[in-house]
Amino acid sequence: GTRMWRRGANLEGATANFVETEQLVEYEGLTSSFIQVRGSIPLLWEQIVDLSYKPRPSIIEHEEMTKVVERHFHDLSQRYGDTMVIDLTDKQGDEGNLSNAFAAEMQNFPDIRYVHFDFHHICGGGNFDNLQVLYDEIEEAIQKQGYFLMNSKGEILLDQSGVVRSNCIDCLDRTNVTQSFLARKSLDSQLQRMGALSSAESISQSDIINDKFKKLWVEHGDELSLEYAGSYALKGDLVRYGRQTLPGLIKDGMSALSRYYLNNFHDGVRQDALDLISGYYTVSKSSSSPFQIIGFESAPYLPVASAIIVGGITVTTFTLSQVGRSAQHLISSIIFAGLTAGVVALVKANGKQLCSRPRLCGLI
Repeated sequence: GTRMWRRGANLEGATANFVETEQLVEYEGLTSSFIQVRGSIPLLWEQIVDLSYKPRPSIIEHEEMTKVVERHFHDLSQRYGDTMVIDLTDKQGDEGNLSNAFAAEMQNFPDIRYVHFDFHHICGGGNFDNLQVLYDEIEEAIQKQGYFLMNSKGEILLDQSGVVRSNCIDCLDRTNVTQSFLARKSLDSQLQRMGALSSAESISQSDIINDKFKKLWVEHGDELSLEYAGSYALKGDLVRYGRQTLPGLIKDGMSALSRYYLNNFHDGVRQDALDLISGYYTVSKSSSSPFQIIGFESAPYLPVASAIIVGGITVTTFTLSQVGRSAQHLISSIIFAGLTAGVVALVKANGKQLCSRPRLCGLI
C-alpha cells in the first residue's frame, strides 16, 4: 500500500511496508548472505493526511491489539527464528506515544528482545557514526544470529539463526541508514571468513568494494521509498558519505515536497488501484459504485480555495504598501487579510476532506 494509507498492522498481524532484504556476496566459490527485515510498528494505528506536513499518528483502540502483535511475531519466528526488534522512533512527541505503546506491548513477549534507539536524538546533525552506540549494544546478539555461508559443493557451512527487525515510522530513511550500517558490519565478517579480507581489515579500506556497497544500499533505499512514498529516500548522504552534504540536503528537500504532494493529493487513487489489482477489493455488480459522490464533496473546491488564498495574500500585501496614501487602503487590507485568514481556517478545518483518499477498502 501507500505511505499514509497503510500504517501499522492488520488484524492478521501483517504490517505495512514489510520488506525482507537479503545481502548476497560470492567469492571464490563461496556464497554468503545476511538477511534483515523491516516493517511498520505492528500495532493498529493510523496517520490520516489532513494537509499538514506531518499528520498526527493515532492508535486505534481494539480488543485484538495484543493478539495482532502476537500473530506478527509468531509469523517472524516461524520464518526466521530468533527475532530482535530495533525501534528507531523518537522518544518524545507523537512518535513517542506510538513508541511507548509499542514498548508496552513488547513487555508481553519476554522471549523477543526489544531495543529502542532514538535515531534523531542520538544521530542528530548527521552523526551517522553514532550508530556504533547501537551496534555495541546488540553486537553479541547479531554475532549469535550469524549469517549464511555455503561452499561450491552446495554444502552449508553456516546458517543464520535469527533476524533483526528494524522500524521507524515510515520504515524508509532511518531504517535504511541503520540496516546499511548493520549490513556493513556483517559484510566485514563474511569477507573475513571467506578469506577476502584479513581479520583486521574492513571493506572501508577498499574503495572499489566500499563504493559498490554504498551505491547498492542507496539505490535499495530509493527503490523502497519510491514504492511506498512515491519519492526518493531521504538521508541518502549518510549511507553514501557518512554525513550530510548541501546537494543532499537540497535533494532531501525536493523529495520531502514530492512526498507531501503525492501523499495528500494522489495516493488515495493509487491505494485504490493497488487494492483492486491485488484482489484485496472484489468488484460486485450488486453493489453501488464506491466512487459515487454522496453529499458534500470538498476536494474539487481546493483549487478555488488555493486561488483565493494566493490572491488574498497578494492583494493584502499590495494594499498594505499603499496604506500611507489613504485610510481606504488600510480598510481594504484588513478586509482582504480577514478574508484570506477565513479561507485558510476553512481549508485547515476541512483538511481531511480536501485530500485524496481511498474509497475501496478500509484501514483495517
